[in-house]
Amino acid sequence: MQVITDTTALSRLCKRLSGTDYITVDTEFIREKTYWPKLCLVQVAGPNEAVAIDPLAEGLDLSSLLELMANKNVLKVFHASRQDLEIFYLLNETIPAPLFDTQIAAMACGFGNSIAYETLVRQLADAHVDKAQRFTDWAHRPLSQKQLEYALADVTHLRIIYEKLKAKLKETKRVSWLESEVKILTDPSTYRLEPNEAWRRLKTRNTNRRFLGAVQEIAALRERMAQEQDVPRNRILRDDAILEIAAQLPESTADLRRCRGISKSAAENRLGGAIIEAIKTARALPEEALPVQPKRPGKPGGIAPIVDLLRVLLKMKCEEHSVAQKLIASSSEIEQIAVDDEADVPALRGWRREVFGSDALALKHGDLALSIEKDVVRLVPSKN
Repeated sequence: MQVITDTTALSRLCKRLSGTDYITVDTEFIREKTYWPKLCLVQVAGPNEAVAIDPLAEGLDLSSLLELMANKNVLKVFHASRQDLEIFYLLNETIPAPLFDTQIAAMACGFGNSIAYETLVRQLADAHVDKAQRFTDWAHRPLSQKQLEYALADVTHLRIIYEKLKAKLKETKRVSWLESEVKILTDPSTYRLEPNEAWRRLKTRNTNRRFLGAVQEIAALRERMAQEQDVPRNRILRDDAILEIAAQLPESTADLRRCRGISKSAAENRLGGAIIEAIKTARALPEEALPVQPKRPGKPGGIAPIVDLLRVLLKMKCEEHSVAQKLIASSSEIEQIAVDDEADVPALRGWRREVFGSDALALKHGDLALSIEKDVVRLVPSKN
């Protein structure tokens, strides 16, 4: 079981794999105690070999691996790739491409919503993955034999899964169904962590723009400090503390000490001073520069039954076409369609409109109806 720990061996591996049509890739990382994910292992498999690469090995240069990830002639196959892609983006601001995500492909082939890797291994590769090693300490060295066996299983079985899903997509003419999802995953903006946008993660019903301006400044401060210190956000300041401080708008350290959620020592140290400065900045923002909380459109009276009917239709159409509901429309998007025929949602565009969107609008306007025939829900022309 090969573990690459030196630059020469890695360069030779990447040179060999650069001549293949595709490679399967996975990573192991830890993030519980840090802001940035700490890459601990990279697993790569080609048609005839599978290896683990130890990025923690002293002196190992990952340049050849990153070049392979950027090689447009080699398809990169991941399962549930978002966190893996984020790691590669953070390494050199380049996202592995072209990309094939087996979780998305499986949803397009009717395997359900966000299907787990081990389930696909069982169903498509007729094998078993022991997940006992999943939450072990991947930063500890040396890695155990069981850890390596588990890690490499994540790319060896993936070859079989990819081949079968690729064939299924081609057979059902659904290759294009993956394009919009992959486009999001390979968009650098998906992984950019902009401090000034951090406030959007916080949940609040308060729509006062001056309050939101304070939330924005304090959340941005927390994000920058967490990045600088490489610690989780809540180690700096909890979400509820940000919201309380923004509501109170303390003008001095003494005022800040009265806020719950921040200790006396934190209020009096560098963090406390930075919070006071952030609040001053928020107070000085002109009205036009203050953030606005996006408003969800209100639901007109009587819309709930329409939403329920559209959900039934979605489930029916997804079973008919053997595709996961999550890939077609979310609950929020269903509600938007119920309210607005021109809702800006994927379900009303492209292949999703063909599968579901057009019939959803027809059902909404009474041109089609749902009927139960022999215990099966069917879509029939309306008699009206």
